[in-house]
Amino acid sequence: MLLIQNGRVLDPYTNTDEKRDVLIGDDGVIARVEPNIDPPAGCETYDAAGLTISPGFVDGHVHFRDPGQTAKEDVLTGAAAAAAGGYATVICMANTVPTCDTPEVIRYVTEKAAGCPVEVLQAGAVTKGLKGQELTDFSALKAAGAPCLTDDGVNLTSAGLCRAAMEQAAARDILLSFHEEEPSLVPSPGVNFGAAAAEKFGVPGARASAETAMIARDIALALDTGARVLFQHVSAAQSAALIRAGKALGAKIYAEVTPHHLALTEDDVLTHGTYARMNPPLRREADRQALIDALADGTIDMIATDHAPHTAEEKARAFANAPSGITGLETAFSVCNTVLVQTGRLTPMQLIEKMSKNPAEIYGLTGRAVQAGNFARLVLLDWQSETVYRSYRSKGVNTPFTGVPLTGAPRAIVTGARVTAR
Repeated sequence: MLLIQNGRVLDPYTNTDEKRDVLIGDDGVIARVEPNIDPPAGCETYDAAGLTISPGFVDGHVHFRDPGQTAKEDVLTGAAAAAAGGYATVICMANTVPTCDTPEVIRYVTEKAAGCPVEVLQAGAVTKGLKGQELTDFSALKAAGAPCLTDDGVNLTSAGLCRAAMEQAAARDILLSFHEEEPSLVPSPGVNFGAAAAEKFGVPGARASAETAMIARDIALALDTGARVLFQHVSAAQSAALIRAGKALGAKIYAEVTPHHLALTEDDVLTHGTYARMNPPLRREADRQALIDALADGTIDMIATDHAPHTAEEKARAFANAPSGITGLETAFSVCNTVLVQTGRLTPMQLIEKMSKNPAEIYGLTGRAVQAGNFARLVLLDWQSETVYRSYRSKGVNTPFTGVPLTGAPRAIVTGARVTAR
């Protein structure tokens, strides 16, 4: 048994914000959530004084590079990074080698993660080989445990194929998760089109309209088919406005935003170079502010890291030849607390909602409240201490937040009666 004492339960499922102890049985199920619980005989205790006890975070967008690119990351190191970041559940994208377009590859990932304190789920691909030509077997991938289907990293450029995917997904109640960029409007990825960084590094950049054009198309198709569609890593103000309008029209659409798009702008690429090269790129300050507004008003539903580890050698290349993407699992809460809560843009309860409750509900993950009868998947959070990240559990260290003073950090996750400290 495990008794978590002296903490403050902060739970958006029940709107609880009160000092409570949490008693967890040997079976990992929460037995009691009450003030001042006396420890039963032989019970392990954890002193959570000064910490909040919340539903563990859910990240719907990570890259663990397994199978096929395990020099960058693997399931076990990725799960360790997720645990350090306060995550109870993560969903891996399908652009592995081979692609996660068969039940066998999906089962390989989930079976490898079976002993981890973090629940690792594997998304399936929308098209075979991510080639955008032939749809996968949606029913088989769902039966194998895929919580969504995605060709992340590749846009479904064919409207007809995209509509067919939506029809199949709607008939099977499958969530589609889309990377939205029109390739013809992306002369080069990694930096915003026309930014000073684009000129400095000698690359044209990617237009914001590449994202908004595809989001507009797919809102129309979602309205036409009734499909549930998630727009990944939204980066532009116009995209947020279109999603707001699409929701008002009744589309079953959702949106995620990354910590780095909430915290950084195109100007930061001048400072951080390839460590701030990502796809979609960092945009203008006006876009950043619009994303925060959209997150606050519910237009954007959740925060997802798009954790994308690369080797130091890859990121050391010239800007035009370096891969896009940064790591984010371990720094996410600290970045979001610093940028959103400490500035008054979100309350602590709202941040937990965006990082835990909303993604869990969208992906159909149940039993996540800090309540008796639920299996314990909790995070213990320090909201006030200064935190500086210098080392990581992830194999990837490609983040612009190394050495940057941030506020707050996860201290541990609790999975069943097992505590995994950061």
